[in-house]
This record gives sequence, C-alpha cells and structure tokens, in this order.
Amino acid sequence: MPAVLIEDIHKSYGRLEVLKGVSLSVDAGQVVAIIGRSGSGKSTLLRCINGLETFQSGKIVVAGHDMTQDPRKLRELRKDVGIVFQSYNLFPHLTVGQNIMLSPRITKNVPQAQAMALAKEVLAQVGLSDKFDSYPDNLSGGQQQRVAIARSLAMQPKVMLFDEVTSALDPELTGEVLLVMEKLAKGGMTMLLVTHEMNFARTVADTTVFMHQGLIWESGPSKELFANPQTPELANFVKAGAH
Repeated sequence: MPAVLIEDIHKSYGRLEVLKGVSLSVDAGQVVAIIGRSGSGKSTLLRCINGLETFQSGKIVVAGHDMTQDPRKLRELRKDVGIVFQSYNLFPHLTVGQNIMLSPRITKNVPQAQAMALAKEVLAQVGLSDKFDSYPDNLSGGQQQRVAIARSLAMQPKVMLFDEVTSALDPELTGEVLLVMEKLAKGGMTMLLVTHEMNFARTVADTTVFMHQGLIWESGPSKELFANPQTPELANFVKAGAH
C-alpha cells in the first residue's frame, strides 16, 4: 500500500473547479515535489490530503487512513500526517520547547518528561538545540520555520506535507530551512512539498509533479522532468524559473 494514494480527486469552490481529476501515488520514503503556477491547484491538493479542505469526489488514503470529514478520524489522521505552512503559527507566549511539547502532550497524552526529551531531540534535528527556552519573537524567520518543522516532527508522523514553507523567507534564511528538509529526505521521511524552489525539487525530490489548470500535466523522476520537459507548458515554466 502506498503511503499516499490519491485517486481522481475533484474539488470545486462554487462553480470554479480547482482540481479536475488528480491521481497520484507516493511510496513510503519517497519525496515528491509539486510545482506549478499560482492557481494551478497545488496547495489545494496538499490541504485535501490533510483534511483541511473537503473534496467533491475521488479517494485519498494517507498513512493507512481513508480520508473522511469525521472529526474523530481526522484527529487520528493528523497524528500520522504533519503539515508545515509558510506562516509558522507558533504561540508567541510559549517558549520554543513548550510550543513543540504541546501537541504530543494534548493529542497523545505523552508524559511531561518524555515530551521534553522528544522536544530536545527534534530541536537537535533542525539544528536549534540552544533555543529550547527562547521565545518565537527572539528568533529569525528561518529559525521559526525550523521550529515549526520540529513541532511537526515531535508528533512522529509517517508523512510530512510542506506548503511553500520558504516563500516568506529571505534567500539566506531559505537555505537553512531547505537543508533541514534535505536531511529529513535523506533520513527516509515520506514527504510531499509544494515549492517554487526549482533547484531543491530537481536535486532532492525523487519525483516532481507539474500541475497546470487543476491537472497533473506532467510527472516523473525529477532530474529527467526538468532536463526534458514533454509539454510546452512545463518547458515555459522551467525556463521562467517560474513562480
């Protein structure tokens, strides 16, 4: 069974159809980059995978969970599926350590001492061991985004989703976040990422999916896809360095 199975997803906002029959399969340990112009349906697809958006028809199974809008089942799903957004959404009144410990404590009833050990472990993974007692406001944007990734890792997810996580960051801060993501990829984490970082998609993702007008226009092994686009739409997108 693939880690993520998406079959013929249709999604509309009123009369506007944003996903027009999307199918995708992601194996455990695979890294898949989703690229495409704004409005192509990339982020909507990612949000459907985590139950943040409903869809009209089709099927999604992620980490063994059949996607449903049942709140109890969604809670179970989100224990196994982490998502990181471009906005870090850290609680400003809590320290970095407290931000990370919150979800394991509340949703998994992890004891305090174990949650603290887990928080320290995931902070080390993102290179921020010395920031456990810091407050978010005292961190750079790149550091806050790395804390958001650590917070997701603390739930020990089977699949991680990243939605344009570097798009609000300056170039030098982008690099430090991408390095953390590359390390996760090498460690065998199953990852789907919507990104405009073409070089990262080409070098780190096993597979790249190019979305256009609510459809998967092209997909394939990343290096091959970028080197040899099969459609004028992808060729133009790659040529533009594309946003």
